Amino acid sequence: MAEQLPLDIPEDPKLAQNITHFARALRKAGLPIGTGRVVDAIRAVQTAGFTQRQDFYWTLHACFVNRPEHRTVFAQVFRLYWRDPRYLEHMMSMMLPAIRGVQEERKADAAEKRAAEALLDGVERDQPESTNDEGETELDIDASQTASSEERLRSLDFEQMSTAEIAQAKRLLASLSLPVKPIESRRGQPSHVGHRIDRARTLRAAMRQGGELHEIARQKQRPRWPNLVVLCDISGSMSQYSRLILHFLHTVSNAKGAGWAKVHAFTFGTRLTNITRHLHQRDVDAALAAAGAEAQDWEGGTRIGECLHAFNRDWSRRVMGQGAVVLLISDGLDRGDAEALAKETERLHLSARRLIWLNPLLRWDGFAPKAQGVAAMLPHVDSFRAGHSIASLEDLATVISEPGDMGEKARLMSALSG
Repeated sequence: MAEQLPLDIPEDPKLAQNITHFARALRKAGLPIGTGRVVDAIRAVQTAGFTQRQDFYWTLHACFVNRPEHRTVFAQVFRLYWRDPRYLEHMMSMMLPAIRGVQEERKADAAEKRAAEALLDGVERDQPESTNDEGETELDIDASQTASSEERLRSLDFEQMSTAEIAQAKRLLASLSLPVKPIESRRGQPSHVGHRIDRARTLRAAMRQGGELHEIARQKQRPRWPNLVVLCDISGSMSQYSRLILHFLHTVSNAKGAGWAKVHAFTFGTRLTNITRHLHQRDVDAALAAAGAEAQDWEGGTRIGECLHAFNRDWSRRVMGQGAVVLLISDGLDRGDAEALAKETERLHLSARRLIWLNPLLRWDGFAPKAQGVAAMLPHVDSFRAGHSIASLEDLATVISEPGDMGEKARLMSALSG
């Protein structure tokens, strides 16, 4: 939530106009706000008053926010609009193009870039010309065209995307696929070029010919497609990543000929929720809205060990057949019993054909398995990979059928043992 600092009331306040402009910024940031909600918000503030900043915040929150995913955007727009006296300068610095090699003093918080973009809609953001010590104008090199916007978007962190970038990323995610190789089963199917003799068909054909053997029937191994089981963390630290990854999983669930027998999806934060049936809806917005309504613990706490225990106890036997591949999407930040978490992760690993862990924190070069949740889970996964961008999901598609792929597990296990 936004910081609760003293609320400065101007001598000539224009409450209705300010709330209207605030609602307009929220609408540009992606919140579905109409005229009726603005009128309700003005009346609510007039009734509740605004002597306490916390009361003012929650009054507007109650009028403008009705979905969990809008809380962070509301908090950032509120902070920038109502508190920070230098918000324009700060937002301008975030909106200016960044040059590789120059480190920002502070990364934009979750939804802060989208909030800045909404409040600065229509404001000129041209960079001033730079001069050297002799007063000569230096050549300003625009490196934005050295790579296409699509290539830049593929490597951009989900958490740092603006509203327009998120919309474009969703279109790219809808075009991705997650193909899988079939599993060779012991069952066979008729084939003229098969390497195995089909004894039963050969004998039946001979019986129809009076016992004479005219042809040897052959068969080949029948391909068997595995199930895909996804366990997606929707706690506060994972909310933005989870939404876009679930958008990708909706595409996988509805793709024809992708190879998966069935796709089962579960979300977890403080409890486990099965959202499989919602992802089968053709419309992605309706599917994710239904999934969000089903999962009541969006942006809440994290109880990974308890949720994995619930899955192993209630769902493992139902969905883990046919050599299922499991995608565990989480940052591993859990403060519960590390021993119980390790036990449940090991049990999940033993039930799966492959257990692949996607962790957005792996985007940092200096990431180390210092958190107790990460240290407890890491030894029991087959592959440990990043899951913070479109490029990381594309990499997953190329290695998901490779049994020898370990991602970054070997390196981090060495750091863990050292």
